[in-house]
Amino acid sequence: MDRNTITGLLLIFLITIAWAFYTMPSEEDLERQRAEQARQDSIAAAQAQERGVDELPPPDEPRETDPFTDQVEDEEEEPAELGAFESAGIADTVRTIVRTPLYEIELTNLGAGPSKHTLLGHKTWDQHQMQMIRDTTRSTYSLGFLSFQNYNIETQDLLFEPLFDHSEIELDLEESEQLSYQLQLDENSRIVFTYTFYADRYQYDLDIRFDDMMDYISDSNVDFMWTSPLNLSERDIAQDAQNSAAYVYAGGELEKFQLTETGTREQFINGTIDWVTTRTRFFGQYIKPTANSNAAILRGEIIGTPGQPDAIHHYQAGVTSNIATDNTLTYEFYSGPLRYYDLREFDSSAYDVIEIGYALIRWFADPIVRFLVIPFFGFGSLFIANYGVLIILFGVIVKLVLFPLTQKSFKSMAAMKELQPQMQEIKEKYKDDPQKQQKETIALYKKAGVNPLGGCLPMLLQFPILITLFFFFQNSMLIRQEPFLWADDLSAPDYIINLPFSIPFLGDQIAGFVLLMTAAMFVQTKVMGGIGGMGGGSSPAGAPNMKAFTYILPFILLFVFNNFAAGLSLYYLVYNVLSVAQQAIIKKQIDPPEVNTSGKKGSKRKGKKKSKK
Repeated sequence: MDRNTITGLLLIFLITIAWAFYTMPSEEDLERQRAEQARQDSIAAAQAQERGVDELPPPDEPRETDPFTDQVEDEEEEPAELGAFESAGIADTVRTIVRTPLYEIELTNLGAGPSKHTLLGHKTWDQHQMQMIRDTTRSTYSLGFLSFQNYNIETQDLLFEPLFDHSEIELDLEESEQLSYQLQLDENSRIVFTYTFYADRYQYDLDIRFDDMMDYISDSNVDFMWTSPLNLSERDIAQDAQNSAAYVYAGGELEKFQLTETGTREQFINGTIDWVTTRTRFFGQYIKPTANSNAAILRGEIIGTPGQPDAIHHYQAGVTSNIATDNTLTYEFYSGPLRYYDLREFDSSAYDVIEIGYALIRWFADPIVRFLVIPFFGFGSLFIANYGVLIILFGVIVKLVLFPLTQKSFKSMAAMKELQPQMQEIKEKYKDDPQKQQKETIALYKKAGVNPLGGCLPMLLQFPILITLFFFFQNSMLIRQEPFLWADDLSAPDYIINLPFSIPFLGDQIAGFVLLMTAAMFVQTKVMGGIGGMGGGSSPAGAPNMKAFTYILPFILLFVFNNFAAGLSLYYLVYNVLSVAQQAIIKKQIDPPEVNTSGKKGSKRKGKKKSKK
């Protein structure tokens, strides 16, 4: 080896040593790297706990699909590229519990929001405490925006710094408490979340302040969303899931977003937003922006076959707002039972998500439910604790209110029955001249003083009330888990017979109140046989078909009502039993008029006429 070779190798060695010293991180760099690694480890541990495992699986484990994208992520996913936001926040996860008489909420600094929300006064069908949020250890709320480096930032992926020292907070009576989290970017730039919790309501508030963030956020529009699924709570999982949906209320109009087929879909609604919500059958969460909103985001996904117990229904709802005005956003939240008075305190339109009738009769049904039905049960529960008894009492009151209409209907049907012989004569006499037949029939009605619609109209006027009550008892939170006789829960079917086989549309169980309701309808049909054109020997042509239908109808309703709420079947049982008694009374009172074509009506006299001597 000559001298030049040795000199060259020595120079390479010296340059390598110098480069190593030059590129060696400083102590500050090392400390920053350790903090970032600790932060990523803390987030990864939280994600692992969220998936229900103690350790992260190796990278070659199967991958999961993101609910609202076609991309897949590894179980041990790479940290998202966040640019300047990667080193923001702190390294450790911190959990805080806020407990009130109504609920217990667990807050996490991973996203600065609730990861658990337990309703203390409500339980699932199998008597576990009702947990609103499903399977997450990070905040269910997430603030999303585009950073100045064009990264999509979601705050539920970032660890905030709690600006308080409490690990548990207990609120009572009318107390309230404020808790703040901050995400520090530099000495002057930060995002601050401030929650306000109240002891006496399911509502809580959030103020988000953006301090000197214009250099970090590229767009003044930000999204605020509820991202986690709501837990299902009822025994009939399929029905509970099928009642799941997202809604937006804007411009005085409610819009429902619900999928009916397997897949995912997203909907945007532009304009000033009053509130958005996601719900199950009896529970829901609302987000209400107080200002600066300009759009709503609704997302839905169904995995599996809709209507099957194993189908997954997942809805998200969020609001897009503009922070350019005052760098502050304020939201009001509601998370709890879908009860009228609780929702009314939050927002006067929040109860609109409860279906109480078809859209055509909503104008009628809404005031009936809000100002008559609900106040009756609210006031009645102060004196009668059992809601089954209240439903019976309510059925009696409804029947008494509708009695004049029913009585008028049956009297009109009785008069029409007396005209059947004359109507049949006209039909046979003018069978080749339909126009003349119709003219003579109308003339007969006028001479007899009978309105052919007199029997139908009073019955039709009752239908909006009956339909409203049908929806109310099927969807009302009032009767949830309220027992009566053999029924453990008036909001669920009261099955008393288990069949060894399954019948299409009926199932393999039969409900008790539905059986009694069906029996009462059969009896009602028998009683009606002697009133009006529903039966009897003088029924018009075609009446045999109608008579057969009246006997088939109770059997059909057995199939229809069998899987409905027991409270609904109990109400219609009471209604039908009272109808039987009412019709029996009316039948005895009615003395059908003797009608002749001269237009004079004479009463039918009972007993035999005296003969002249």
